[in-house]
Amino acid sequence: MDFHPTEEQAAAADLAARIFRDLATHERLAAAGTGSDGELWKALTAAGLTAAVEEIGLLGLVLLLEEQGRTTAQVPYAATCAYGILPIAAHGSAEQRARLLPALGSGEAVATGAFPARGRITASPDGRLTGTAPVVPWLRDATHVLLPDADRVLWLVRTDAPGVGTPEVETTAPWSAGRLILAGAEAERLGDGRAYGEVLATARTAFAGLQAGVCAGSLARAVAYTSTREQFGRPLSTNQGVMLRAADAYMDTEAIRVTAYEAAWRIDEGLPAREHALTAAWWASEAGKRVVHAGQHLHGGMGADLDHPVHRHFLWGRQLDAYLGCGSELLAELGALLSDHAAPQGEDA
Repeated sequence: MDFHPTEEQAAAADLAARIFRDLATHERLAAAGTGSDGELWKALTAAGLTAAVEEIGLLGLVLLLEEQGRTTAQVPYAATCAYGILPIAAHGSAEQRARLLPALGSGEAVATGAFPARGRITASPDGRLTGTAPVVPWLRDATHVLLPDADRVLWLVRTDAPGVGTPEVETTAPWSAGRLILAGAEAERLGDGRAYGEVLATARTAFAGLQAGVCAGSLARAVAYTSTREQFGRPLSTNQGVMLRAADAYMDTEAIRVTAYEAAWRIDEGLPAREHALTAAWWASEAGKRVVHAGQHLHGGMGADLDHPVHRHFLWGRQLDAYLGCGSELLAELGALLSDHAAPQGEDA
């Protein structure tokens, strides 16, 4: 495997880092509340960073999502790419790709997904959907929602279609979320029976990359704070307990990053990657939770301030901890998958 980014991937990541750093400031994020930053979204799409995902692949997207996570930028970037551009490019018909990808790449359309399958959505023979997805991130921004029915067939539905409701829902992180209510809503099918598992693995890998960035940003803030904050005449960072806590957080962050890179690389190469995506998602859930707690604790009393920038990393980290499956669910799914793949034992074993 090769985790070295291509020139195109590296250039896209550098450009994304500059845009997020310049526009996703604490003041702008606070002003956005629970909504999205429309100006930042326009800057990303105008720079071609949404459309570029078709070319740079999932590993390239993971690199870009790390940069988003470092600043907790409030834009539907991960959702549009993981539930729109990549699945349509991989599983859409020629007509669907021609109709949908340009609008998603330009930012005119925004996608999100109601994943994983919970058996709450049913489809009629003529492709009309009924049911409810209680919490869908970035739904208030979305023009299209990708979702599986009870049989794990994928459907794409427009949020402005008759029979579609999207009331606002508040979540731990300010992800412009909503409840998706379908009452005989017309939808179009995407892909074949393999599409659901592949899209879920892609989404888990992408959001693990986002969590790697959230954790890196939280840790960077903690390091900066403890290096300048003094207690008993010396910086907090010189205390052994602080150093050990930060070191553990660094190792956890690297574990999230490297497992996300591996899963993304395998998916881009067309290799089996379901176990690798689950592994990345498990690290993002379990280790991510530890890192954002550490980042907040290392700020001492300042970490309890809801208006402090590090608190945003805490909220995003906890939301990502549960999104697409919490640690125990992912571990159970991974264990069952590995058991199914185990070689059969002989009769005398």
